[in-house]
Amino acid sequence: MSYGWFIPVIVAVSFSLTWALRRYALSRSLMDIPNARSSHSVPTPRGGGVAIVLAFTLALFMLLFAGLMASPVFAAIAGAGAVIAIIGFMDDHGHIAARWRLLGHFAASIWLLFWMGGLPAVELFGQALDLGWLGNVLAAFYLVWLLNLYNFMDGIDGIASVEAICVCLGACLLYWVAGDPDLIWAPLLLAAAVAGFLFWNFPPAKIFMGDAGSGYLGIVLGALSIQAAWASADMLWGWLILLGVFIVDATFTLFRRLLRGDKIYEAHRSHAYQYASRRFGSHLKVTSVVALINLLWLLPIALGVVRFGLDSSLGLILAYAPLVALAIRFRAGELEAPSVKN
Repeated sequence: MSYGWFIPVIVAVSFSLTWALRRYALSRSLMDIPNARSSHSVPTPRGGGVAIVLAFTLALFMLLFAGLMASPVFAAIAGAGAVIAIIGFMDDHGHIAARWRLLGHFAASIWLLFWMGGLPAVELFGQALDLGWLGNVLAAFYLVWLLNLYNFMDGIDGIASVEAICVCLGACLLYWVAGDPDLIWAPLLLAAAVAGFLFWNFPPAKIFMGDAGSGYLGIVLGALSIQAAWASADMLWGWLILLGVFIVDATFTLFRRLLRGDKIYEAHRSHAYQYASRRFGSHLKVTSVVALINLLWLLPIALGVVRFGLDSSLGLILAYAPLVALAIRFRAGELEAPSVKN
């Protein structure tokens, strides 16, 4: 039986829900108002990422009932994703103290790892390492960091959506060449859910994703990478390479701010992509470059690791080195000069 019809259905559901959420936000004046730390200059409706959450949750049920997803994987992704989306939704409409958000993030990550069976053995410079309980602890921190960095990187029009689509479609290609076609469906339908939202979020954005959507994307992408690790040690590295743009920019920025003694939970606009958008005066240019980096640089290296025998650790270093150079070039984590304006 062909399940290709799942794709247009999920795109249509996400598109329609985003349209409805935008009308609702406009009617209730649920607007993101620009301030000194914003990368936009026009009040814009927010909360559209809920459409991604609902559309992909529908997709998960469809995959479960079609026998294309195992029930433990469904429980892991649907459960953890719901917790993160609810926390993000509440934070979008009010405020939750950072410590309680973090507690919820770790709870969702532990739930996810429980149903996924934890972190399998990983490969480092050609050696298989079974880290046991330490691996599960590291995996929990990895998931919490990934969902938070996705929130941090959702700062200009379209960038979080384009990144998710590029990563998911890249992962589909990795599964295909590795001979794991059954794993293609979840990232493919996540890309479809994001595509329906992207129509409204493409520069200039008509609605923003909000914490509910960005955090949800982070935890789901993390879940899919853990699932991939169980299929192949190289596949985990492939996912980490595909996620390189967001991982490098967010991590480099965080460490630089930590070293300076900044309060890392405070809003800022010192990521490399934010400096780049101000330098070029365009969200579209930066978002487009992110897509090109994913497709022309990171995807070929990930393919080299998964299909052509490139050492996974060396592949990650090769992929990340120019991204670190770009982070330095675009002043990631530096204090913004007072004279710089939107």
